[in-house]
Amino acid sequence: MLPSADFRVWFSRFLPNAAERLPASLFTPASVSDRSDGKIAHLDGLNLSRAWCWRSIAKSLALTDPARRAALAAADEHLATGLEHVAGDYMGEHWLATFALLALEA
Repeated sequence: MLPSADFRVWFSRFLPNAAERLPASLFTPASVSDRSDGKIAHLDGLNLSRAWCWRSIAKSLALTDPARRAALAAADEHLATGLEHVAGDYMGEHWLATFALLALEA
């Protein structure tokens, strides 16, 4: 929504400690305790959605911005955590592929 230069300024103010991967809750994949529970299984979708968002954010940051490296690392971790659960249990497999595709395309 913002031109890259404006987004970079906003992002540095919104998450001033992103390069240090803080707050940790945004950079750490969610843990799913029971994939057969349709509500808890949504956390796999959250991980894939975050991978998509972190990759999109990283594209808008300067190549030399340390927050870019943190965003790409978080994207990779979230994607790896979510991808392994795209298939295997109906609670996730009937919709997780959509978020996986968005993350992979970002």
